[in-house]
Amino acid sequence: MSFAGTYELQSHENFEAFMKEIVPGITDDLIQIGKDMKSVTQIEQNGNHFVVTVTTGTKVLRNEFNIGEETEFNTLTGEKIMSTVNIVDGKLVGKLKSVTSVTELSGDLLINVMTVKDIVYKAVSKKVA
Repeated sequence: MSFAGTYELQSHENFEAFMKEIVPGITDDLIQIGKDMKSVTQIEQNGNHFVVTVTTGTKVLRNEFNIGEETEFNTLTGEKIMSTVNIVDGKLVGKLKSVTSVTELSGDLLINVMTVKDIVYKAVSKKVA
């Protein structure tokens, strides 16, 4: 299954609670700005090699990794974290410190579910290219 493509964020759930948990001290104003911004995710895939670029406003977050190999990841908070992404039941699964991320394709939708403690954040993006 190929994840390659460009996806635009269509909806997300529990953004506020998730951001408050992963960015201690974040203001409600910053959360609202982030919530209202549309993001675009571009995924390049060549076999087990992935390049994932997420553009939100003027912020660009790029990570490159091979399935099953430990890699340094850039995070939303600017922190760099070592992690390994695996494919489990056709889904990309990784853990960045206390956050577990599961990304799957459903037709032309890219669904990313991130869980920290008991907070579940879900983002649904639609393929545009």
